[in-house]
Amino acid sequence: MDERFIINGGKTLNGEIYVDTSKNAFLPILAATILCDGLIILKDFVALSDIFCMCDILKILGIEIKLNGKELQIDTTNCHNGKITHEFTSRVRASIFTLGPLLARFRNAVIAYPGGCKIGARPIDIHIKAFKTLGVKIIERHGYLYCNADNLKSGEVVLDFPSVGATESLMMCACLLNGQTILKNVAKEPEIVDLQNFLNSMGAKVRGAGSDCITICGVKKLHGGYYQIMPDRIVAGTYLLAVATCGGDVTIHKAIQAHNESLISFLKQTACVLNINNDKIRVKAKKRLISIDKIQTFPYPFFPTDLQPQMMVLQSVSKGVSLIQENLFENRFGLVSELGKMGADIVVKDRTALVKGVEKLYGADVQASDLRAGASLVIAGIKAEGYTTIHNIEYIDRGYERIEEKYNLLGADIKRIKIE
Repeated sequence: MDERFIINGGKTLNGEIYVDTSKNAFLPILAATILCDGLIILKDFVALSDIFCMCDILKILGIEIKLNGKELQIDTTNCHNGKITHEFTSRVRASIFTLGPLLARFRNAVIAYPGGCKIGARPIDIHIKAFKTLGVKIIERHGYLYCNADNLKSGEVVLDFPSVGATESLMMCACLLNGQTILKNVAKEPEIVDLQNFLNSMGAKVRGAGSDCITICGVKKLHGGYYQIMPDRIVAGTYLLAVATCGGDVTIHKAIQAHNESLISFLKQTACVLNINNDKIRVKAKKRLISIDKIQTFPYPFFPTDLQPQMMVLQSVSKGVSLIQENLFENRFGLVSELGKMGADIVVKDRTALVKGVEKLYGADVQASDLRAGASLVIAGIKAEGYTTIHNIEYIDRGYERIEEKYNLLGADIKRIKIE
């Protein structure tokens, strides 16, 4: 069944909104439950297609999963090893997170190459090289990784690039290894700190997450328990940029300032008014904002690639000219052609976009090319005059739970239409 959004635009956003649990923290923590022995309860479940896909992968490993209200109950008592096929990995890139826990617990794994949004090359060679450093033998054949970890051992690993996925996979794997494992040049994202906190709450000994060096002292096993996963900093940033673009006055709850310092710093340059109080951010935009001269994406704590398309929408209607440079993914500008249909003035050369702000966007028939581009088109549709139809909204459902309902509570007019 095909679903699409119909947006009656020209609306401002006003009211209060709550940030959901982080998808990018939830997925590796789900994979980490493979390491545990017993019942794990994760609070504030968020109904995203990526999370349902990861749950399906855990089920083929014998893990029992039950949703009780907003609590996800995970029983790993009968967890066993299993081949993870293309049927599952093509649906969610985070399937690669299962590799580390499977190797640590069962000493072998067979997993198909992961899928996900087509935003550019996201090779898993950093994962493969790192696991080989720890003694894993890996054969790549017919689209699968055949991994033997009979000689898996603790040690020191220096990543070629601070990959979030490789950092998290290695953290999970090292938890059950004898001795001490030191990971250097690792990613620093808040989701990695959250994974460390989860692992430690289940009995692991991990320290250093949030810095460029993580140390793991192996333990014999992890137990079950309760855990509250962090709020989604990208969703929070999306809401901030939506209000800045469309205008209005919105208080965003469960928006952690420290997780979005770079974005907040940029917004303060635009004449947008921000009031920050603990985990609440109130954003007010009563007039057309001023363009930001230059924006570049880099790994955390700098401006994230996952907010670059949303920022592009804001710059497309701001007063002035902005230069946006995408340093992480070569196909992150899929949004440009669709914004062009809506009247935006954007020129792209290589990984740089020159955005000349226009006074108005106009409704159009557009296609979501990936998760963040889709979320950005929703913002553009709310801002634009007239009606906008967004196709391929299954991408949006991968990272935003009922996004249309959230925006409608703030005064937007979005309808989800099902076409058989």
